[in-house]
Formats: sequence, structure tokens, C-alpha cells
Amino acid sequence: MRPDPSTTQRAAALRSLLSRAQHEYYVLDRPTMSDVDYDTLFRELQAIEREHPTLQTADSPTRRVGAPVQSAFRTRRHLVRMLSLDNAFDDAELGAFEQSVERVVGDAVHRQGYTVELKIDGAAIALTYRDGVLEAGTTRGDGTEGEDVTANIRTIGCIPLRLLGEAAPALMEIRGEVYMPFAGFEQMNETRVAAGEPVFVNPRNAAAGALRQLDPSITAQRPLRFFGYAAVLPDGTAPAKTQWELLDQLDLWGVPVAPHRARCRTMGEVATWAQTVEHETRAQLGFAIDGGVVKLNDMALQDELGIRSDRTPRWAIARKFAPDMAVTRLQRIDVSVGRTGVLTPFAVLEPVDVGGATVTYASLHNADQIAKKDLREGDYVQVVRAGDVIPYVLGPVPERRTGSETAWTMPTQCPRCDRAVQRYGDDVATYCANVACPGRLLEGLVHFASKDALDIDGLSYARIQQLLEAGLIHDVADLFDVTAAQLQALDRFGQKSADSLVAAIAAAKQQPLSRLLFGLGIRHVGAQAAQLLAKQFGHLDAIIAATPEQLGAVRGIGDIIASSVATYCADPTSRALIERLRARGVRFDEPNAVQADGPLTGATVVLTGSLSTLSRGDASALIEAAGGRVTSSVSRKTTFVVAGEEAGSKLEKAVELGIEVIDEAELIRRTRRPGG
Repeated sequence: MRPDPSTTQRAAALRSLLSRAQHEYYVLDRPTMSDVDYDTLFRELQAIEREHPTLQTADSPTRRVGAPVQSAFRTRRHLVRMLSLDNAFDDAELGAFEQSVERVVGDAVHRQGYTVELKIDGAAIALTYRDGVLEAGTTRGDGTEGEDVTANIRTIGCIPLRLLGEAAPALMEIRGEVYMPFAGFEQMNETRVAAGEPVFVNPRNAAAGALRQLDPSITAQRPLRFFGYAAVLPDGTAPAKTQWELLDQLDLWGVPVAPHRARCRTMGEVATWAQTVEHETRAQLGFAIDGGVVKLNDMALQDELGIRSDRTPRWAIARKFAPDMAVTRLQRIDVSVGRTGVLTPFAVLEPVDVGGATVTYASLHNADQIAKKDLREGDYVQVVRAGDVIPYVLGPVPERRTGSETAWTMPTQCPRCDRAVQRYGDDVATYCANVACPGRLLEGLVHFASKDALDIDGLSYARIQQLLEAGLIHDVADLFDVTAAQLQALDRFGQKSADSLVAAIAAAKQQPLSRLLFGLGIRHVGAQAAQLLAKQFGHLDAIIAATPEQLGAVRGIGDIIASSVATYCADPTSRALIERLRARGVRFDEPNAVQADGPLTGATVVLTGSLSTLSRGDASALIEAAGGRVTSSVSRKTTFVVAGEEAGSKLEKAVELGIEVIDEAELIRRTRRPGG
């Protein structure tokens, strides 16, 4: 059947659109079409050409792997043509792929099954090794020849210049992806913004652009990495019998191989792996992937199946994932107030699908980050979810600016309480110092009840919101006034749950000072700093009375924490809250406080070996309560070493330095209080 004019015109338009997109993607490293849009249009063109073969022209994008190279680099032919992959977007298409394989090789496919690997979103590269020594690095190009970027490849530290282990084939191409980790990408873009240079749109383009630098010293400054996934000999065969063995061999040669690969017997197992990687593993990776690659494990079956249309192998397919990066408009920048008073800007976005989830808000970290990235309200921005539970903005897309975008600055007054905000020294954060700020209250209450603070069982985020909305609490001290009768009047509270929560709140009064101090949410005071202060001073009143110098003299505290604690304790609002807690019977002392004149005051102690009656933690607590300090290494400043069974090099060094060595029983004796 001859195609109608509209179909012919549509095919021509698709060829033009896709050819331009390929050029922007492969040659210019500046794509304007998203991967999703490209895949959709590509598959539409494939469908038209299958139905009307006469419409497939010699230059159709469906007959090409990449794009022609440009003349800045000399070209180099690949030992064997580099192919591309067909895509599967769901389990049904994976099933269709398996059926197409079984039609050729039957049940033989199930003898070795499939390998599945992460599909790295990077720049494809072929590394030529002669007698195990790196000879050349070549981009994919059009699949037959690519650009010789050997000088740039040599700057990537993880690519071995000489293969390790057993003798390698005389001549071989190892193929893989050069990529850029998210952390390195973001840091590099921040540097470019600071230097007034345009940012890269995404890590893939940054990696491709770095490979095509004419000056290798520029490439060397880029945080590039490499994962290998294939190796081919001049005759087109692989130096292994299975894909799994090949990946193991690459690893033995010192070639990095992507994590999370697996062997699957059935396509059902492949589908399960893909679901896990897309919805769980992907968020933990520090680099971009856009899917998984499914390959027949048996190399002999790969050869039997061959390739189709001189473009794609019949023995492999890409299982594409929803994109974990997307471009959308930054509508405005709002500010939230955290429990310590930190003002955190966040992006309000036009809703966009990122990694299978609709994203409307994204983190912007702080005002300095916004300035470095030159983010403006109204910008089109690059949003990423991978590696973070909370989406964040990588940077703007400056070439899409129209001039209507507006610069943003941090407000000078807290958006929740109108008190003037402030910054402390070189701290990048902006703070609301009002401890009674409504913006700080909810997060502060959640923190106060958390496991590492007062550990109030049953007082969840939702419960705290409910108490606030009912007007039952206005600060942490109010928690201890809540009655079971008041709770029973609220939704989802019965007598049993109300009594349990009131009992849990009452029990929290007996938590030691260290937990209370942490729960108060003093800026810079984490759980460890709270423990150090509580053990050293023993009582909250002693901390309140201490000077910044006395606070800073505690080992592990320092001037910043000391100043923050002193400022908090001097604030009238904070002091009023402390007195309200005192009136409600909240404990202000630390049971394991350091003895000011303890038997080990000033002593530095090292523990080594296995103790018989004390755990390592118990022994450390004894020493610290007696005024001593536990360190991990033996030096001339060590007072004595406590040695248990199987003591090793620390004991040897103590003997060598003439440091006193005692056993567990002697430690217990020395830490005992007089008369105890």
C-alpha cells in the first residue's frame, strides 16, 4: 500500500527533527529535546517505516547509530562496528523481546539466561588495548568510526593505561561509558558560574563535552569516571564465553564495572530486577542511569542471533526508566524556617515528572548556592531526584531565558515572625533567632520528641500537628501540661492511646540532661556536643552560668558551639522556656557527669583487646565519668593503656614507649569514687 501524502510528510518531518536532535546530542553536546520526546518520535518513525518501507531513506535516523564526527579531531575506525540498542519501556515489551529470541534459539536461551546491567547515562567510548597497553580512545561517532580522543582519555584516572592480571589479547577494544558523578557535576557547575561561564545542562553532556576538549589539561580538571561493559576482538568475537564471565574478566583487568549487575534465568526475574533498580537502587546511586541493559548471557547464542538492519543486536535490549532529571520552570523561590531557625530557600516548580514521581518543590540549599548558580525566578531549571530523597535543582538553562526572569535575594525579615534575620560570621545559613518563632515551633517540637532527644513514644509528626492546630501546645514546655481528657477530645484518640501518650510524656521528664540539651535545638549542638557538655558540667544551671571561654574549653566543643550555647542561654525567651521546663519537673542533671576532681582527671587512656566484664562502651563511660579521656591511638601523651585479651599493635607500641599497661580490674579500681 502506497503511503498517503500526510504520512510521507510526517516521515520527512520526523527525519528532520530526529537528525537535528542527534546532531545536538552527539556533536554539539547541547540537546534541546528530552530523551522521552526523542524516544517517542523515534518509535513513531520506526512504525511508519515498518508499514511503508519505501519511506525509509538512506539517511534516516533509524539506520544510524550516532552522528558523523566533526573535524576538530582526527577520526579512527573501530575494530568492529559499535551498535545501538532497541528500547523496551515496560514488561510487555520485555516479553516481546524474549519471544523474538526464542523464535530463533528456542529454549537454549534459558541455559545461561540473561545478564542485566545498569545503563549509564554517559558518553560511549571504545578503548583500544594492544598487548594490554592502552593505545587509543575513540568516541562512538557513527558506529564505524569516531573521534580519536586518546589524549583526553589518558587523563581519566580510573581507566587503566595497562591492564592488570593475566595476559590480555594482542588486540582488543574495551567499550564502556564515560560519565560524571552528580557531586562532581554540581561542584563543577558552581565553579563555572563563579567564573562567569555557562553551566552544563546535565552530567551526560558535561562528560561528552569534556572528552572533546582540544586541551587535555581541561579534561583533566573534570571529574570524569568510566564503567566498562563489553570487549571485542578484531574478528568480532569476545574474549569470554558468557557476558557474566566477560564482566568478571574486565574487573580482573582493572577496568571499572558498574555495580548492581545480576544474572536472571527468566524475563520475569529481569522485570523484578528492573523494578527494584528503578524504584529503590537508583535513588542511592551517585551517578545518572536511564535504564538497564538486558543481554543474552551466552556469547554463542549472541552470535547466532546476530544484528538487524545493520544497527541493533537481536540479543540485547535496553529497559528504559522514567527520566530522573527533567527541565521545568522555576515559578518562584519560597523560604521555610527550620527548628534551629535556619531559613532554607526552596523552589516552587511547574509540576514535572522526575524518576516516576511528580515534583513540585525542590531544595535550593541556601542563598549562596542560588547566587553561585545564578538561579532566577522564572528560569527553566534542571531538576534531579537521583541520589536524594528530596529533589534538588542542578542549575538553570540560560539559553532559554527571555529576559523576564527576576533575581532573588534572601528576605531581611523572617517570613513567619517578622523578626530581623541574621548571619553569623562566615556561616552560609541565614537565621531567625526568635526561639518562639511559629516557623520553628513544629520542627522544634518534632525534634524535641525524637528518638535521640527525649524519645517520647507515640508523639509523631502528625500528632504534634494535631496538638498545635487544637491550640493545646505553644512550646515544648506545654507538652507536659497536656491531659488525657484533652487528647480524647481530638480525632483518632481513644482512652488507651490518650493515656499512653500522657504516660510517655511524663516519662520523658526523667531523660538525662544530655538528651534535653540536644532536644532544645540549640544551633550547632548535636547529640555528641550535648553529651560532652552534659558530662562536663553535670547540670543545666552550670551550663547557663558558664562563660563562653569555659564552654569552649571542653574538649570537642570549640568556640563556635560555645558561642551558640552562651547566646541561647542569655536569650530572655530561652531562659523563660528553661524555667517553664524546670517548673514541670524536667530533669536538669546528668547522672554520668565528669567528677571535677575525679581520679582520672587529665588522664588520656587507650583501650585495646577484648575486655572480659566490661564492653568497650562501658569502659569508656567509666573513664570519662572519672575525668579521663579515651583516645584511639597510643602516643607519648598517653597516660596508660588498658589491655584485654588478644591485644595487638597498641600494646606493643605502649611497651615500646614505656607507657603503663593495666588490666580491666585495675581500671575498675582506679575509676572507683573514694569510699565507693
